[in-house]
Amino acid sequence: MKLYSFFRSGTSHRLRIALRLKGLTPDYLPVDLRVDEQAEAPFKQINPQGLVPALTLDSGETLIQSPAIIEWLEERYPTPALLPADPEARAHVRALAAIVGCDVHPINNRRILQTLRQQFSADEAAINAWCATWITAGLDAIEALLAQDDTRGHFCFGHAPSLADVYLIPQVESARRFGVDLARWPLISAVDAACSALPAFAQAAPLAQPDAPH
Repeated sequence: MKLYSFFRSGTSHRLRIALRLKGLTPDYLPVDLRVDEQAEAPFKQINPQGLVPALTLDSGETLIQSPAIIEWLEERYPTPALLPADPEARAHVRALAAIVGCDVHPINNRRILQTLRQQFSADEAAINAWCATWITAGLDAIEALLAQDDTRGHFCFGHAPSLADVYLIPQVESARRFGVDLARWPLISAVDAACSALPAFAQAAPLAQPDAPH
């Protein structure tokens, strides 16, 4: 398999975590978003949407969109499971992931921030404030949901990493990058610490990637 990724991309980060949790280490092919490599013809032939990540299988088929790829991973490589067996528990874990995947990340991603800069003349202080607004709203909700679950262990749900952690940890990394104080969310900070101690999360971290600045 070949993984097209950018070290700082939140969607790439979540897919890298899922791959590592499944014990998979595809070839890493960096796509440099800083110079808009994702919008150039060679990559657009791989993913016409011009976004990372993309995962090319050994069969030659390319999968796009991190939620779809992670669902494929869960179906194709069911162990260890990223979703619990109970339907209501699965819905809960999916909801935690969707707070990040549907409500926070999409309006803080590079395309949105570039539009704010170029079309609305937003400076970096305004960009950071924009990101902090939506990150805070999402993490406030996740913190409250974690507080309601008195059966969970060190992770978002239960005693092992789930889809919720796969989505949450890249968003925590993004919060740090945009100067958001994580002290507001002690439960999320504890989950982040528990995940960071696991090799799969450490190996998937942005600065551990071959295209990260060293």
